[in-house]
Amino acid sequence: MGKFVGDWSTQFKGYNKNVRLFLLSSILAHIGMGIFMIIYNYYIRELGYDDQMNGSVIAMQSIATALLLLPAGILSDRIGRKKVIYVGAVFAAFSLLLRATLSIEILLLGSAFMTGMFMAFIQVSSIPLLAENSTEKQRVHLFSFNFAIIMVANVIGNTLGGTLSDFFNYIVGLTPLWSIRISLLVGAVFFFSALIPIRKIREDRKLSVETKQDRSFKKLFKTHRQGIKIILLFAVAQIIIGFGSGLVIPYLNLYFVDRFEVSHSLVGLIISGGQAMTAVALLIGPLVVARLGEVRAVVVLQLLSIPFLLITAYTQNIYWAVFGFLFRQALMNAGNPIQMSLMMRSVDNSIKGLANSVGQAVFQLGWAVMGPVSTTIVMVYGAYSGYAIVFSITATLYVIGTLYFFIVFRKPLKQQPDQGQLKDSIG
Repeated sequence: MGKFVGDWSTQFKGYNKNVRLFLLSSILAHIGMGIFMIIYNYYIRELGYDDQMNGSVIAMQSIATALLLLPAGILSDRIGRKKVIYVGAVFAAFSLLLRATLSIEILLLGSAFMTGMFMAFIQVSSIPLLAENSTEKQRVHLFSFNFAIIMVANVIGNTLGGTLSDFFNYIVGLTPLWSIRISLLVGAVFFFSALIPIRKIREDRKLSVETKQDRSFKKLFKTHRQGIKIILLFAVAQIIIGFGSGLVIPYLNLYFVDRFEVSHSLVGLIISGGQAMTAVALLIGPLVVARLGEVRAVVVLQLLSIPFLLITAYTQNIYWAVFGFLFRQALMNAGNPIQMSLMMRSVDNSIKGLANSVGQAVFQLGWAVMGPVSTTIVMVYGAYSGYAIVFSITATLYVIGTLYFFIVFRKPLKQQPDQGQLKDSIG
């Protein structure tokens, strides 16, 4: 245990100022998003809409993210990570403020689209920014730590979202709608506060000066043929997992409310517990990598999550449902930073933004397509059979995606030269 803590302490001390500022910003932003994630579905219901509207909102946000990730990734490669992240964060924060106050259907869908658009700017540039401010030896630990930070922030946000809405409703005496709305506004304030550390990041990238001909896709495919091949192989794995994830993850709060009729506060605590378990699993991830290697670690962690997903699908006991949810959440997500590290190491710096954007775009496509499918199945078959069906489909897709990942990446990838890498002393 002492060696484990000491290893992480040594790693953290080695991170430069840019990394630390980004992690602080990430904490604040994800507390805000955690509040939205846990209660926004309830907000839609309190406005008088059915769950198909929830599916449409999720789909609009995911479609926007999927559409913008690729151009945002190319823009990030050309003008720098900080600029893209900051612009995205400003407009994403405003979109959350709008979503907490609007009630007309078209405006709800439009503001969700806006959130998806500008979250794409942040998502696509975050991993490359961390990669460019770290060494290869630091990256598995750093990416795991970043994901763990996100999980911890989500824990805080989920807990705040559920307890604040119940507090304003039962203690202060506000209506359920206004209790949720004020809680959402608190989430927007947290997201706005994340802009402060982002502004302090100092990016000293040497962006290459290229002609329009050099920037063409033809030139890109010719110069980085091996890197593009790796990106596309990763994308196939991501879209399969994304289709499975899109069926259940956006609606876990509704699952617990519909099947077990629990309060917002309890749902917040349950979802928070899943995020906390994931944070622990993410920190243990590098130890699994050291023992099994990156590819086998991802495969083992993801396959181990499947039985717990099926427990959640079929149980009628809330204790078993929570047990299954906690371990599925931790095991399935623990492989994400390992995959990111593998991909970032396998492509050149000049296409890291593109690599990250393609993977996330196809994942978001899965959410966009499957969100309405999930809500329709549950509405047709009910709270037990409906969720059992969608969870079972998700389990099948997870198995297929994991086996594909193992078959394609079981042999070592050809490592790309890490050109232009920033030294640890920057910032």
